[in-house]
Amino acid sequence: MRRLAAIALLAFASAAFGQASEMARPDAAPEGRLKALAEELRCLVCQNQTIADSHAPLAVDLRNQIRVQIGAGRSDDQIRAYMVERYGDFVLYRPPFRAATALLWIGPFALVALGAVIFALIVRRRRKRQAHAGADPERRKVLEKLLES
Repeated sequence: MRRLAAIALLAFASAAFGQASEMARPDAAPEGRLKALAEELRCLVCQNQTIADSHAPLAVDLRNQIRVQIGAGRSDDQIRAYMVERYGDFVLYRPPFRAATALLWIGPFALVALGAVIFALIVRRRRKRQAHAGADPERRKVLEKLLES
């Protein structure tokens, strides 16, 4: 039990120190570039947040990698290319339009169009049924008799 508690404490402390070391860099110019780049990259753990917004340990590591690359003098395009090479197009919050990502870009519009077509078909069928039910008075009388009995 003590081992488990010690491991949990060690894991918590390492995450806390990793984030503390991240906050200890006050240089404004690299931090501005870091913030701009971090807004364009997706947290691979959270998936619905940028690495700028995420507090996941992986996001902290990714921000630190960007910091190191900024310090090494790499351009923003080189840093983005490095992240895409390492993690794939999924790491970009706005992936480029390619054959592999076409479904990501076209998929939502295709689903909305499909929903609109299905809705139109359902409405058309209901109108036809209502028109046919009211058009034949003898059938209507038979149906009313069945409902009464």
